[in-house]
Amino acid sequence: MPPLELPTPRQLTVPVYAYRGLSNDGRAIAGVVDAESPRGARLKLRRTGVFPTELNEEQAAAARRPGLTLARLGERVSTQELAAATRQLATLIGAGLPLVEALGALAEQNDRQQLRRALIQIRERVTEGGALADALADQPRLFSPLYVNMVRAGEASGALDIVLERLAAYLESQARLLGKVRTALAYPAVMLVLGSSILFFLVSYVVPKVTRIFQETQQQLPMLTVALIAVSGFMARWWWLLALLTAVAALGLRAYARTPAGRARIDRATLRLPYAGGLLQKLALARFARTLSTLLASGIGLLQALDIVRNVVNNTLLARAIENARDAIREGQSIAPPLRESGLFPPLVVHMVAVGEQSGQLESMLAKAADAYDNDVENAVAALTTVLEPLMIVFMGMVVLFIVLAILMPIFELNRVVH
Repeated sequence: MPPLELPTPRQLTVPVYAYRGLSNDGRAIAGVVDAESPRGARLKLRRTGVFPTELNEEQAAAARRPGLTLARLGERVSTQELAAATRQLATLIGAGLPLVEALGALAEQNDRQQLRRALIQIRERVTEGGALADALADQPRLFSPLYVNMVRAGEASGALDIVLERLAAYLESQARLLGKVRTALAYPAVMLVLGSSILFFLVSYVVPKVTRIFQETQQQLPMLTVALIAVSGFMARWWWLLALLTAVAALGLRAYARTPAGRARIDRATLRLPYAGGLLQKLALARFARTLSTLLASGIGLLQALDIVRNVVNNTLLARAIENARDAIREGQSIAPPLRESGLFPPLVVHMVAVGEQSGQLESMLAKAADAYDNDVENAVAALTTVLEPLMIVFMGMVVLFIVLAILMPIFELNRVVH
């Protein structure tokens, strides 16, 4: 899952050391270990049968420095990588390997340094007698509350490997869906950036040099040429002001979105956007149904599951509707009526939730609803990109045609005067 908050003080104070050494049978091995000091790291390695020949503190300064740096951006663990590690851990535990050994094996073969350090610290916490869920909770940059609560339910039920398999499948489905959306929108986004950059260069740099010739002739220019000269002059003179206003507007909108009232208004306006609002709503509904289904199937109670899902949908209006549903359940009512009254959940979702409640198969009905909305999102994104590409080409063609006509019309007028 994506990082949620800063690490705890425990993470910031325990250094991690990269080591090279020899095992009891003389094999050369390498890895990382966490300890309070180099001496403590050497003692810990010797207790495990490793004789270190080289020991270096790994990125100690960056690990202790809070905030986001360029190195931390490069280290960020993707959802797909976390899903792969989760599935590998489920496989090792399902094969009968003890949890501590499974965590050690997973850390040893993992190439991502941030994930490797986290796994080593988790293994040490479990070795000291702590629960796996508590150890995961100490790494909030990597493991979300949803992840931690599912693992806690798996530990309590004695089916940790099964829960980890479900969690890996959930992470993979989320990464797959978001990957398809990003891939489909990448080409239009690149076209928009490149096209806008080219047009800005033409209008602010090339056009002024050409139109200066027309201004020197002192003849009456066509309206298109006058308009082009005005736009070009404004862009060439005031481009920095436009950039500054854009940056100020973006920062102001970001600050406004951090307030409860601002976030609610922005979320409401987002859902009302033509076509894009419906697409974002389907994406949020798919995440709601998939997450709630996965939590319920892992043995987490409905009230606790709704608390977790409320923070996953990433929309305050949907979160408020989920909170109302949770309150209704706490009072002994059904979950379906509050969802229907919110007006944000389509009849399909409400009907499937009601049927799932009555039949005792709520998680399976939610999974089917999630599958349906995943397909809807993929089809909607494909249709959107199919429409966007020709529209962008037509728009850019019209702008280029306007520039060409504005330049050619005075030339034709000059030729007619000369002849």
